[in-house]
Amino acid sequence: MARSRYKSLVDTFAADIRAGRLPPGARLPTHRQLAATNGLALVTASRVYAELEAMGLVSGETGRGTFVRETSLPPGQGIDQPDIAAGVIDLNFNYPAMPGQADLLRSALRQLALSGDLEAHLRYQPHAGRLHERASIARHLIHRGVTVDPEQILIVSGAQHGLAVSLMALLKPGDVIAADALTYPGFKVLAKTLHLEVVPIPATAQGPDLDALASLCRRRSVRAVYTMPTLHNPLGWVLPADQRERLVAIARAHDLMIIEDAAYAFLAQDPPPPIIELAPERTYYVSGFSKNIATGLRVGFVAAPAHRVDALKRTVKATTWNTSGVMTAITCAWLDDGTVDALETQKRADAQARQALADTLLSGLPVVRHPSSYFLWLPLAEDARADQIALELMREHVSVSTAEPFSISVHVPHALRLALGSVSMDALGEALGTVKRVVGAYI
Repeated sequence: MARSRYKSLVDTFAADIRAGRLPPGARLPTHRQLAATNGLALVTASRVYAELEAMGLVSGETGRGTFVRETSLPPGQGIDQPDIAAGVIDLNFNYPAMPGQADLLRSALRQLALSGDLEAHLRYQPHAGRLHERASIARHLIHRGVTVDPEQILIVSGAQHGLAVSLMALLKPGDVIAADALTYPGFKVLAKTLHLEVVPIPATAQGPDLDALASLCRRRSVRAVYTMPTLHNPLGWVLPADQRERLVAIARAHDLMIIEDAAYAFLAQDPPPPIIELAPERTYYVSGFSKNIATGLRVGFVAAPAHRVDALKRTVKATTWNTSGVMTAITCAWLDDGTVDALETQKRADAQARQALADTLLSGLPVVRHPSSYFLWLPLAEDARADQIALELMREHVSVSTAEPFSISVHVPHALRLALGSVSMDALGEALGTVKRVVGAYI
């Protein structure tokens, strides 16, 4: 009977929200009020709201209550964002490209066509990549402060594939992995697909709350921690050296594996040593060449402890067999001839210019950012609703992400994440002006 009543309430609320009888922003009864009014146990009332939240119809906010979400937005913001309509300025995804990169590709393809090694690319490649190409990546990593043997490198089909390979090889369904309460949406999708239990680490101004992580590890059987210590997405922090050492100490005390996501690390100038240098025996350093070269390459890598390389190789074999030989050859040629270093320098300067523009055009708003990053975080006023503001911006032909795709906590903050790297400077200026006007109206 209780289950029938619970399902009936979920269906009634869902129908009223979809029909507009409960408009976006409407506050629903508290859990206790819902339980008392309908003769339910408090835990059952909480399940009603949890299911509505899972359906994307409501959002719970600490200290404020449960509210109806704006359901007119495209259903897939964040990693699931659908194709952007013509005339819409995309501040949702980052795919930064420098002028002249098409010419670089033409030249690389010509050189590859003339190489004596061309026929090798028509055959299957070793699962972790050819050793001389793994060596190219290992040499490149020295500039990031990472010292590994080529045999510790696995070439994968982009950083997202690197994350998938790492999670699949190291964890099993039901395992607990800790991650920042706001984190990369692609990690969220992978963890859900692999049936991992993700527990949030609260944030401080400088990075994750490591006291909270230590407490969590004492209470739960945490198997791993996923972290972005150098240019965190979406908050932009670079974790200080002492905090990195504390994270490693916690990991060693509780035998945690560390998955270090370094997708944007190339943008940070002179950061502290990577986690993999502090704890090479338990750290899996994942990155790719989408942001520093081009998203279309789909080449990435995992630097792993030597004793785990075979397990990761088996997962590469099970998922893609090997990464494209042609794309890997182009990438490694650019690593070897200095093209990647030059592109990274250009993109750091480009990101800094875009952040300077944002600093000017969003003055007066509480922006959270790193001066060399390709994105920023914009917390909203307490009475503002991110879904409604995102819809207003979409109506003005600007696409942004809300906090929802990034949040692994029950309570999602009202904030926007703006990607700055995918559009021209003129279009970016226009879009940021629109953001300032729309968001500023709520201050």
